[in-house]
Amino acid sequence: MKIHCCGIGGIGLSAYASLQRLAGHTVSGSDRISSALTDDLASQGIRVTTNQIAAALPPDADLLVYSEAVPDDAPERALARSIGIPQASYPEALGTLASGYDVIAVCGTHGKSSTTAMAARMLVECGKDPTVVVGTKMKEFGGRNWRKGDSRIFLLEACEYRRSFLHYLPRTILLTTCDGDHFDYFHSPEDYRSAFVEFGLRLAGGTLITHMSDPLCADVAVAAKAEVVDADRFPLAELATPGRHMQQNAQLALALAATLDIEATEAERSLRGFDGTWRRMELKGFFRKNNPVIDDYGHHPAEIRATLSALREKYPEHRLICVFQPHTHDRTLKLYNDFLHAFGDAELVIIPNVYDAREHLETAAVNVDHLVADMKAAGVDAINGLSLRHTESLLRSTIVRSGDLLVCMGAGDITDLATSMVKN
Repeated sequence: MKIHCCGIGGIGLSAYASLQRLAGHTVSGSDRISSALTDDLASQGIRVTTNQIAAALPPDADLLVYSEAVPDDAPERALARSIGIPQASYPEALGTLASGYDVIAVCGTHGKSSTTAMAARMLVECGKDPTVVVGTKMKEFGGRNWRKGDSRIFLLEACEYRRSFLHYLPRTILLTTCDGDHFDYFHSPEDYRSAFVEFGLRLAGGTLITHMSDPLCADVAVAAKAEVVDADRFPLAELATPGRHMQQNAQLALALAATLDIEATEAERSLRGFDGTWRRMELKGFFRKNNPVIDDYGHHPAEIRATLSALREKYPEHRLICVFQPHTHDRTLKLYNDFLHAFGDAELVIIPNVYDAREHLETAAVNVDHLVADMKAAGVDAINGLSLRHTESLLRSTIVRSGDLLVCMGAGDITDLATSMVKN
């Protein structure tokens, strides 16, 4: 087949493209900008166009696979429709690719990528040879977020946005949390959790692994009518990565090991060596000699609280400066009060801007000045950084003092600030 991927630079679709190339298909793609992921795709022999125009679509393509971020009226999709090229969303295409495998799907509001990465490391080191698609880069995979294995196991990170994970037929589900997100799509927390129940019902005799001490997860597990393995029964692993939330993720991996007859001692040994992944409490380097710079993907209030708590545990003597870039106006407004109270472990919070990832879906805009004022009223020392560039100037010139810990947090281009701050 000739497969064209629109939005090929996405963390998921780039992995799909690589696996299809390995399967012998001719793969091409387009994205708005070049990145480390598109550079890696090009190094594999995949032609990538950094211009999402109609001409980027090969007229003889057999299939167009599009990222969920690419709208229906995008030029390549419109052309494909007019000339009869079949289209599939990334989750739909990944579901087709994974059919015939024993699918292990990791889902949840938080912790999907870290849990998938832990499980992937464990399965590989314990000889299970899985195929893997994960939403973060892993050093165990040479800095990539995918792996082609030779066994029947396909471990994948399953996203709930737009009920995307309903395209998968899992044999095993690992459910991390389900407290609510993506309210630009889901009508309510109850609607959100109903998607996880639907996903659980697709197990058809399989196993759901979760923390039954979490009442929301327990409700999903009961409603899904699946065989349930309670991850709380497994010991808290000693990890190189700090935080109780990371230990709870490891418990899910240990429970998975038990279902696959992996010796507990082997699984625990593998997890003890897990020291994180790309953009998950990642130590990027140092600004000056004694200012650690952490890059983190957290963009939900629960993730912020867990990450800052873990970093406070690891760096108890440091003043913690958090530069947080809210991810979408919609999420920020709908979880507004939760955001105000998520930064208790930070001595200073800087809001540089709001990352507008879904501009066509935004219904209102966040006023950063108002957000900062409300954070101050909630007891948080906060300032408006005005932009990433201005925030960097402030950090370098007046804010960062000897011994401070700098955390750059968010799912957008805030990662560029972390990279810049460690450069001399």
